[in-house]
Amino acid sequence: MPTWLVTGGAGFIGGNFVLDAVARGVRVVNLDVLTYAGNLDTLASVDGHPGHVFVQGDIGDRALVSRLLAEHQPDAVVNFAAESHVDRSIDGPAAFIQTNVVGTLGLLEAVRDHWKSLEGEARDRFRFLHVSTDEVYGTLGETGKFSETTPYAPNSPYSASKAASDHLVRAFHHTYGLPVLTTNCSNNYGPYHFPEKLIPLVIAKALAGEPLPVYGDGRQVRDWLFVADHCEAIRTVLAKGRVGETYNVGGNSEKQNIEVVKAICALLDERRPRGDGLPRASQITHVADRPGHDRRYAIDASKLRDELGWEPKYTFERGIAETVDWYLDHQPWVRRVLDGSYRLERIGVEA
Repeated sequence: MPTWLVTGGAGFIGGNFVLDAVARGVRVVNLDVLTYAGNLDTLASVDGHPGHVFVQGDIGDRALVSRLLAEHQPDAVVNFAAESHVDRSIDGPAAFIQTNVVGTLGLLEAVRDHWKSLEGEARDRFRFLHVSTDEVYGTLGETGKFSETTPYAPNSPYSASKAASDHLVRAFHHTYGLPVLTTNCSNNYGPYHFPEKLIPLVIAKALAGEPLPVYGDGRQVRDWLFVADHCEAIRTVLAKGRVGETYNVGGNSEKQNIEVVKAICALLDERRPRGDGLPRASQITHVADRPGHDRRYAIDASKLRDELGWEPKYTFERGIAETVDWYLDHQPWVRRVLDGSYRLERIGVEA
């Protein structure tokens, strides 16, 4: 079985990817700096597992990355490491530039130098897969979808930093020949999601009896992708993707934010009804919209389907039900996450 160096593997998507990879017999070297969103509790089931090596460190630390590459000789590097929350990027964009742009550059330089030192089959099979977002494309009107040829038009400091990292990955392929792959995904959801994001935030606040904040009119549209489907897509691209290509990953599940919130409320009403008998939708409170809030995202994932045979397995209805059930069954994990600096407060308010 292969060895993969996974960066950001204690975060939401990265953590799910690592757990799945180890379960499949892949040896994973997991590099994560453990910011507020990195959580070793997510990796508790592989603690001490011979197929999982955790290293706390920064992707921008070239000496560390170079040492890990030389020591473990991975067949691939899968880069999840990123500052990822739009609201946080509004409050503090510098951290996003440092990690997502400068950090990615340092990682690419270390990986390039390592790849150049390889020979024969090891060099031929090596891959660098960069995990990115559909937010780099900007916003859509009422119709249309993002494809791999959609021009970049990022509208937040977060999406601008991810766009820059995508361009660096492309440049390292065209300039140095580094065998790269890039995936741009839609909104992920599922287990182990840090509760600043919409779905886990709504679940936590609903259970606490607090107002459920919905930005603006709540009619912003996102394509929701269950994290297990995303992990399968990344494995598929890693195994069969054409070097230098970008693949969009979507869930075929466009929903307005208000629809998502109401779906969560309905599921909680069935599973954990309020003591006073009121529906949880009564907790919905519309608040001032996020500055520069993109109105609609939608992904055309037909390239990934037609070339590599991947399609999402989860409908939104199945995925959101499993997600709610996971959070209800893992409240100790949520409480430990919230023992840190984040307390479900509104961030990203200032323009």
